[in-house]
Amino acid sequence: MAGLIEDYALIGDMQTAALVCRDGTVDWLCLPRFDSHAVFAGLLGTEEHGFWRLGPAHAADAEPPVAARRRYRGDSLILESEWDTPRGTVRVTDFMPPRDGAPQLIRIVEGVSGRVPMRSALRMRFSYGRVVPWVHKHEGRTVAVAGPDSVWFDTTAETYGKSLTTYADFTVAPGDRIAFTISWEPSHKQPPALPEPEQSLDATEDFWREWVEQCTYHGPYREAVVRSLITLKALTYAPTGGIVAAPTTSLPEDIGGVRNWDYRYTWLRDAAITLSSLLRTGYRDEARAWREWLLRAVAGDPENLQIMYGIAGERELGEAELDWLPGYENSGPVRVGNGAAHQLQLDVYGEVTEALHLAHMTGLARNDYASLLQLKLIRYLEQHWDEPDEGIWEVRGPRRHFVHSKVMAWVAVDRTIKLIESGDADGPLEKWRDLRDDIHRDVCEKGYDKERNTFTQSYGSKELDASLLLIPQMGFLPPDDKRVIGTIEAIQRELSTEDGFILRYPTTSGGDENLDGLPGDEGAFLACSFWMADDLAMIGRVDEARKLFEKLLALRNDLGLLAEEWDPRLKRQVGNFPQAFSHVPLIDTALRLTASGAYGG
Repeated sequence: MAGLIEDYALIGDMQTAALVCRDGTVDWLCLPRFDSHAVFAGLLGTEEHGFWRLGPAHAADAEPPVAARRRYRGDSLILESEWDTPRGTVRVTDFMPPRDGAPQLIRIVEGVSGRVPMRSALRMRFSYGRVVPWVHKHEGRTVAVAGPDSVWFDTTAETYGKSLTTYADFTVAPGDRIAFTISWEPSHKQPPALPEPEQSLDATEDFWREWVEQCTYHGPYREAVVRSLITLKALTYAPTGGIVAAPTTSLPEDIGGVRNWDYRYTWLRDAAITLSSLLRTGYRDEARAWREWLLRAVAGDPENLQIMYGIAGERELGEAELDWLPGYENSGPVRVGNGAAHQLQLDVYGEVTEALHLAHMTGLARNDYASLLQLKLIRYLEQHWDEPDEGIWEVRGPRRHFVHSKVMAWVAVDRTIKLIESGDADGPLEKWRDLRDDIHRDVCEKGYDKERNTFTQSYGSKELDASLLLIPQMGFLPPDDKRVIGTIEAIQRELSTEDGFILRYPTTSGGDENLDGLPGDEGAFLACSFWMADDLAMIGRVDEARKLFEKLLALRNDLGLLAEEWDPRLKRQVGNFPQAFSHVPLIDTALRLTASGAYGG
């Protein structure tokens, strides 16, 4: 059985990623890309669907022992796990070197004290656990082959096969170092080069140290900010600059429920706000790569902007269910692909335009096509801003006039006006100033409940929505506007859990009706709680903002990682993991609180 979501560590090579549990089991790995089929899919099923456990030997009828300690080596993505056993202490170092050739997952066992019996158990299953590969020896190396895929297993330890699993039993003493590596290669090609684990470890550590040195944030929350930045870097697909929302699919928002989605794609919204955080902390190369990815992805058809694309800019992300996988803690169905790709979400135009605006304002080298794209997006919004859409949360119910979508349409027009006013683009300035005013007036008249002094989720509705917290952050209204303060306080009253965290919206309305078209419930959306902390700081309630922020930091797992949501009933993380949309607002709130001096100690 898979561990709790927060029991996992992330390692990756900026093209794919693996999740490693506290007991030394790799339960999730897609090769060769984030969105490829999984080789280890035990996270969404059982051990029969693929895993790789490496840790102290234990009785067959006993649970694998969990590490007594684990940490990332400094500011890196190199995981170190240590077990204390009756016979001594052992350390396992797990990492994926930034790719220069075949993707590799390297695990180095090191004896610390005593003599510790160890076992490696490797069960490779291709196509998300459905296909048992042909495992055989080739020139002294173990290789698993099925269809287009081959995975090569290299170690100096003696191995043997049993029950369709490759084992190695060995003992380590102080100073012993035994390495294990798997490498992926298309099955029709020559074998990948023999791994060099120790040299790869040194090179990986050097890579992360040099990358982190670029960070310009040195405030009181540096540890949390740097870990979040490393996580965002790990979620960036290096060949194209695309940024996945998370490296997993179908980790449930509601344990045992159906709210299970594939997040291994590039949402324009998530990627745009990630770009913002990277720019504000000194990472211009990543921002430039994402802008180039964006321009390629939407090239030739900006009027039909999708809300998400594949990591290389693919448009077709057809959704399917894998019925042979029972799902994480029986949360089915397991989905791959994402049917929301072709939804209409007008807020995306605002997020993309805001990201391009920030890139321009922070001095990223001018790109004429980026300015042209921005102008084309506004011409589209001229004709469509007043239509209903599916909104930021991708509801699968009927389209509505979501207030947040209209606000972000206003942002798109506002930032484009600023681009024209700077002299870096040409456009019908007065016409678009009128358009900006029209959108603003429409929102304030139709999306605001005067009796309750709050904006609402959609025109004519009574429900609230945490995305309304972005109104002052986007500059739609100033923080001291009574409507902004009223909205913040209403969301605190109506969308807050007992712990003070914020729900996205009410999933039901006075009965069994599901406002988002889905059965079940969900946890507190972590990004929304960070937005609340931001807003509280903006309206001068800085001590309250700091306390909420530090409560959110305490939800991170022992390695500083966050999933999408927090289940207030089960007191655990839920949703895909780790989640860019949680780590980005963490960075933004840390920057805001640091600037305001609102931090303890």
